[in-house]
Amino acid sequence: MIKKKFKIIGMHCTSCAMSIDGDLEDTKGVMSAKTSYASQVCEVEFEEEVVKIEQIVKTIKNTGYKAQVNNE
Repeated sequence: MIKKKFKIIGMHCTSCAMSIDGDLEDTKGVMSAKTSYASQVCEVEFEEEVVKIEQIVKTIKNTGYKAQVNNE
């Protein structure tokens, strides 16, 4: 189990953050997702042997936003 932070681009409100969390938590291998509208960051806890970073980014994109790994 690992945690990664993703910079989210395109959120306009807290409902956007809730949509991202819901879609990510429906993804197999994702244990939790916590998106902050205020900081424009999503922290995802996932099983890297089940779901890859590319799939997480794709899920966020399919929700309507851009994402990139936050290396902070």
